[in-house]
Amino acid sequence: MCFSCRKQPEKEPEEEVDSEWIDNQTHLYEYGICVDSLDVTEYVVKNGDSQSAIFTRLGFSPRKTDSICRTARPLLDPKKLISGMKYATITTRDSLAAINYIVFAKSLTDFSIIDFTGDSLRIYEYNKEIRLERRYLEGVVSSSLWNTIKGNGANPLLALKISDVFAWQIDFFDVKAGDSFRVAYDVFFIDDSTEINVSSVEGLVFVHQGKEYVAIPFVQDGVREFFDREGNSLRKEFLKAPLDFFRITSKFSNSRFHPILKIYRAHHGVDYAAPAGTPVKTIGDGVVTVRGFDSKGGGNYVKIKHNSVYTTTYMHLSRFGKGIQNGLFVRQGTVIGYVGSTGLATGPHLDFRVHKNGQPINPLNMESPPSKPVKPELRDSFNIVRQNIFAEMDSLKQIKYENTR
Repeated sequence: MCFSCRKQPEKEPEEEVDSEWIDNQTHLYEYGICVDSLDVTEYVVKNGDSQSAIFTRLGFSPRKTDSICRTARPLLDPKKLISGMKYATITTRDSLAAINYIVFAKSLTDFSIIDFTGDSLRIYEYNKEIRLERRYLEGVVSSSLWNTIKGNGANPLLALKISDVFAWQIDFFDVKAGDSFRVAYDVFFIDDSTEINVSSVEGLVFVHQGKEYVAIPFVQDGVREFFDREGNSLRKEFLKAPLDFFRITSKFSNSRFHPILKIYRAHHGVDYAAPAGTPVKTIGDGVVTVRGFDSKGGGNYVKIKHNSVYTTTYMHLSRFGKGIQNGLFVRQGTVIGYVGSTGLATGPHLDFRVHKNGQPINPLNMESPPSKPVKPELRDSFNIVRQNIFAEMDSLKQIKYENTR
């Protein structure tokens, strides 16, 4: 039998390959644009720059610059162009080096792109995909929780997340060398490996001065809260307001017209108008750190440290509550003073302020999570979640150990 007549073996079916995957592997993309044959040049907005100044510097005529500014305005607010903001041009690789795109980075993930490639000028938004990645970390505190986390190669902002979880159980200003922790947490990533923020704590054990504290995240009544091993809430509830009867006359603002000074300045609190002598109550348990007089306008005031995260301040008091003094521990609802108009005030009111991790926050938007334990009917679900969390932490620990060997 001739060779050409011999039966040929059947070909194995070719494996189906994702054409989009091939495309992404063989082409280079920036901001969702294929830049194989283009050049990307990055710039930084200078102090005093305007959009028109930038476009003129890039070589556009005054008429074209005006057209670009008008087209870009819906997605690129000229008032939000600030020094240090990054932008880039994407140009052709020829002697003319024509600009095809101008990209403005509004954040690490959000971009406005001006497109010159079509028949007409257009602007559109591009958003980088954000992904979540579960991480595990454990360590022994040597100097501070912040430094220990940073020294282990993790984002030190995780320290704030941990202190927030155990705000009512542990004074993190009193964390000492030898305290230890193990934590599972989620991290936001963009691109291949650019970490942009810590998302959330997903399981936590902290040993402080020999006592173990456990945090299990669990959703109850639509609210995600942390509970201990037995299902007790780790948070205490704040009172909604420090007064029983009141009228809000001024809200939290970064620029409010002061009725006495006649200037605009920040007002990082809420003003509650009430009759002079109305009792003012602390919204939560805490220690009085200041009972004094603010000569800059606050008048008689009391400051209370509730934990390592929250402090509250009560200003313009006519007088202080009985026995209120520095270092006194007060229970939620304790009368710490009475409404007055001391300091710079047009009438009797309370200026109430809240700080979280040293930063002022709007008291009207402050979280006041439930302090109820896990409901009996949800106990089985909670036990399963708790078991799964500890199993996952052990698994993540093992994976991390194997990857570092």
